[in-house]
Amino acid sequence: MAQKSVLILCGDYMEDFEVMVPFQALQAFGVSVDAVCPGKKSGETCRTAVHQGSGHQTYSESRGHNFALNATFDEVDVDKYDGLAIPGGRAPEYLAMDSSAVKIVQQFHESGKPIASICHGQLVLAAAGVVEGRKCTAYPTVKPALVAAGAHWIEADTLAKCSVHDNLITAAAYNGHPEFIHLFLKALGGTITGSDKRILFLCGDFMEDYEVMVPFQSLQALGCQVDAVCPNKSSGEKCQTAIHDFEGDQTYSEKPGHEFFLNANFEGVTASGYDALVIPGGRAPEYLALDEKVLTLVKEFMDKGKPVASICHGQQILSAAGVLKGRKCTAYPAVKLNVVLAGATWLEPEPIDSCFTDGNLVTAAAWPGHPEFISQLMTLLGIKVSF
Repeated sequence: MAQKSVLILCGDYMEDFEVMVPFQALQAFGVSVDAVCPGKKSGETCRTAVHQGSGHQTYSESRGHNFALNATFDEVDVDKYDGLAIPGGRAPEYLAMDSSAVKIVQQFHESGKPIASICHGQLVLAAAGVVEGRKCTAYPTVKPALVAAGAHWIEADTLAKCSVHDNLITAAAYNGHPEFIHLFLKALGGTITGSDKRILFLCGDFMEDYEVMVPFQSLQALGCQVDAVCPNKSSGEKCQTAIHDFEGDQTYSEKPGHEFFLNANFEGVTASGYDALVIPGGRAPEYLALDEKVLTLVKEFMDKGKPVASICHGQQILSAAGVLKGRKCTAYPAVKLNVVLAGATWLEPEPIDSCFTDGNLVTAAAWPGHPEFISQLMTLLGIKVSF
């Protein structure tokens, strides 16, 4: 049973990362999270938006994943929650005009419980009248509304900027998720131990959007050193990601995702410098599995018995590296052939959020399994969150 419970206030075209990263990270850390939207019920979805800087005067927008709500707005009882999170994106523009949404924010404020709001989410805070006299940051274009609402504006000198004033935690954009989530976890009474770990992410163009960013920022939020590398690319370069979603077709759909920026160089990387390896899914593993340097690196991690966490199509790399023989393993169902031919015992991913640990190996079927995927990797690494 989760020791803490958090409510996330959602709406159509909230920013894709700004809802899913905290939603799944907090669950991985042992927090119960309910995601609700005015006028919608548990099981319904909100469409999300991918917002990113693309060299224009403002950010670009494209379609994101479909985010599934897991609670009903009309049944919300503020007293049962320990904190509130508000994603950004375009949803806050109209949620700020919704009296029922504003009332919930006011109730959390009056109770003194932690409120964590990011990017454009602070528009809802301004409408609720909870920022007067309080230090607050946000996406830069939200400044006029916050100043008019009486906030003490904290300039977002970078989009990773975060600010804390009493029970109010604010951030400029999803770039700041590691600190934003860490601060929220601390405000909820969380204590992290064992996070002095170095973790390597094996990236490539058109890896799945969630499957790189959610675990990447979740582990950073715990305080781990997380390096993301890609063959033939250097630190500071980017990988294009893909949004893979389940929309009623015979297979997943694909849309362009966020640009993901690498923070380390692939050349010279060895398993000896890290405590664990993470392999995102998507389409990148199809061609990374043909790279001998990649396969050598994966074998090195497995031979040393260091934790390896692979999700979705990432297991195509494990299969090609010849490290699955005699192991128990799951993956996205379409990857079953690779896994079986590699000599592994196939573990059926029913439901699709299934995740399994076999010795030093953690495998998951797809991004809905992130909370367990991250949690099981934390267990192997000896990282704990307690309240």
